[in-house]
Amino acid sequence: MDRYRNTSIKKDKDGKVVYGTTYYPPIPLDNTDRLYTTTIGDRLDNLAFTFYDDSSLWWILSTANGIQGKMVLEPGTLIRIPGNISNIIQKFRNANG
Repeated sequence: MDRYRNTSIKKDKDGKVVYGTTYYPPIPLDNTDRLYTTTIGDRLDNLAFTFYDDSSLWWILSTANGIQGKMVLEPGTLIRIPGNISNIIQKFRNANG
């Protein structure tokens, strides 16, 4: 999934093309969620590929766990792996459409 597909593109005051704001929907707890304890070298994009077969869905893990500004996770961190990603992706598209 291209996470910028539904993000607006506009021009700034200098005429440069820039992306608009990307909105991420809240990701409530769901009984299909799993818990995972990170190990050395775990990254959000690699975990997204492991669990979703799509590294571009790293933002789901980031949003669900309140992780901002980093991709590499500390070993031993317990994170939630949301299970119902089709619903999450649809909410993302609706928020950015």
